[in-house]
Order: sequence, then C-alpha cells, then structure tokens
Amino acid sequence: MFKIIALPTDEVRALQAGGPDAYGAVPERAISKGTGNPCRHCLQNIPEGEEMLILAHRPFSEPHPYAETGPIFLCAAPCTRYEGDAMPEVLTSSPDYLIKGYGADDRIVYGTGAVTPTEEISAKVSDIFARPDVAYIHVRSARNNCYQARIDRA
Repeated sequence: MFKIIALPTDEVRALQAGGPDAYGAVPERAISKGTGNPCRHCLQNIPEGEEMLILAHRPFSEPHPYAETGPIFLCAAPCTRYEGDAMPEVLTSSPDYLIKGYGADDRIVYGTGAVTPTEEISAKVSDIFARPDVAYIHVRSARNNCYQARIDRA
C-alpha cells in the first residue's frame, strides 16, 4: 500500500499569494490550456482558460546534487489539496511517467528509476518499495522530467 502526496497547502498558499519559488522569483501567471497543465496541489489538470502559476520547485528541504529543481504548475486560485486513495488525474493523463526511489538521505536510489506505463504505476511502486533502502518515490513527467507528486508507504 502507498499514499500519493500532493504539495502542502501552506507552501501552495504562500506561492499563490506571490511568495518566492525555489529560485527566489515570484511565480509567473499564465492561462491554462487544459490538459498538460497539472496542478501539483489538487493533482488535477487546471481547467482550460483558468489562471495558473508557473514556478520553479525543488521537492527537497535543502539543495544538494540530487535535489532536482524544475518547473511546475499550480492553480492560481486556492484549490483543495489532493487527499484521496485513488490514482489522481495528474497521474492518469499521460501514457507513462518516470518513477524514482529516494533514500532517507534524499539521494536517488540507483536501479529504481524507470519510465513506467500509466497502468503499471501501482505495480512499479510496489516493486520499488520492496527495497528497504527506499524511503519514498517521486513521480515525474517521462517527457520533461517535471515533478508530479511524491509517493510514501501507507
């Protein structure tokens, strides 16, 4: 069993209020084209025509060589954080995703990274979590390497 973790609401609200991103910049504002603009807080595609934020995100507490930073989207208006048990829309709208395990030291656990077809995500997550050296998993875009969500053991 595992749990999909969206970005924390307090961090998202700070960004929606114009707080700085991972590079210290104010998030850019744009209009969503619909699919392809997934919010990392509600884990749904931002509806077409709605305002969204584009910003640099580093899903690690401190910078280090494995602390990848990249672009993400957020709803510009407050949205409800994903807290469900089912696979969220963000992880079902692409044919595949890059899945990687990380150790408690926030370093990639080599041998866990794989581009995984969407329908095989659950099985791949179970395989990765079978390794005792994996503390959590990141799901990223297979095409652009953009961070999508974190997965923890349930």
